[in-house]
Amino acid sequence: MVQRSRKLTRATAGTERRRLLEQAFERARREQEVREEFPPAVLEDVTRAVADPALPERDETDLELVTIDPPGSMDLDQAMHIQRDGDGYRVRYAIADVPAFVRPGGALDAEARLRGMTVYCPDERVPLHPPELSEGAASLLPDVVRPAYVWDMRLTPEGVRDRADLYRAMVRSRRRYTYEEVQQLVDSGRGEETLMLLKEVGEHRIRREAERGGASLPMPEQEVEVGDDGRYRLRLRPLLEAEDWNAQISLLTGIVAARVMLDGGVGVLRTMPSPDDAAVARFRREARALGAEWPEGMAYGEFLRSLDRTAPSHLAVVDAATSLFRGAGYTVFDGQLPPEEEREQAAIAAPYAHVTAPLRRLVDRFGLAVCEALASGREVPSWARDALPLLPDLMDEADDRARAVERACVTAVEAAVLVDRVGERLPGVVVDGLRDGVLVQLTDPPVSGAARGTARLGTEVLVEVVSADVVGSRFELRVLDERP
Repeated sequence: MVQRSRKLTRATAGTERRRLLEQAFERARREQEVREEFPPAVLEDVTRAVADPALPERDETDLELVTIDPPGSMDLDQAMHIQRDGDGYRVRYAIADVPAFVRPGGALDAEARLRGMTVYCPDERVPLHPPELSEGAASLLPDVVRPAYVWDMRLTPEGVRDRADLYRAMVRSRRRYTYEEVQQLVDSGRGEETLMLLKEVGEHRIRREAERGGASLPMPEQEVEVGDDGRYRLRLRPLLEAEDWNAQISLLTGIVAARVMLDGGVGVLRTMPSPDDAAVARFRREARALGAEWPEGMAYGEFLRSLDRTAPSHLAVVDAATSLFRGAGYTVFDGQLPPEEEREQAAIAAPYAHVTAPLRRLVDRFGLAVCEALASGREVPSWARDALPLLPDLMDEADDRARAVERACVTAVEAAVLVDRVGERLPGVVVDGLRDGVLVQLTDPPVSGAARGTARLGTEVLVEVVSADVVGSRFELRVLDERP
């Protein structure tokens, strides 16, 4: 599963030019009718919920949990504690207990269903829940007591799940780490036990993923810099190993949750088909264009992990790999299990469910409630069970909206990089055919876009940058000729 991260780097120069990008991002949100303000009834509902939440009785505030997030994050969904368990490991993963604050059928519940998920843009994010909840009462901030769903997972010495449980409890995180801090502490050998074991467990899980044929890989962060000369530059920042280790704990939890749902006969899976031959062929051409040949017979997950994350061209290959991860959806079942071929998330190469980000994604709230009831041997609450058939449409709509905003923002960023190169001839490779032209992967800057003209697939071409409109989130390319 590819995880994308983008941001607009703040710089001291080029204020007017940065404003153009921000206008483009605002336009993207407006055109997709992103709900930025919360109605008064929703805020009133949150105030009541914060004053009187439905708290669990179990107390696990002595558990020394920590959180790992980007700098400045306040909507903390997850906290973890890892310890040795004989020759294996015990992972406890606390997830924000959003159901404790959301009254089924209330104004907050209705608003969350309209939004579906937090929408991320390079300049800001539009949250699923009001900040009073997502960055306050429900967030697993350090040194405050919070309700949580606690996944208690035992792993073998090889990082394979042995057994797992899930329950609600009051918890208290001890410390908030950034990824950079975790990486530095682990590399120096000075990290506390949870951090040092996170590396061990994360690396075990990466190996198990490779054995399954999966390809979960954090995306490089795309940064747009405005230099002293006022020109935009595009840079892909490699993500840290610590970010990968941390992602593996979330993926493990989603795999365990899917197993709980399938064993219990009710739930909602996050599914994705395997990439078709055309998508694989196009990605091979894109990788070749960027200087990384994908050997025949090598699994795509193995290929992605073989790349050098410090090389800009290889980071561009990882970015292009998103073309393989399409067609994701949600599969609901209640009583009759879905066919085997409809259960798997192909990028992970296993059944998988969303249950680790309830502050930022609607479906997780219901998935957690279903899993906790099944784990405790109780009936699934009617409010959660009744909502299951509605979730695929709600989440598909939210996914479509978020992807449309992201596409517009990405195109605006690429237009910003190309705006000073209008009229220039840039080298590229044709990676796919289109109805009115071809899809070209430029090598420098690492931009992909439609180009007018004709050329054979896989051939190197010279491409003219005809125009670039940052606020309009568009640019125009034209194929000049094939290169010898």
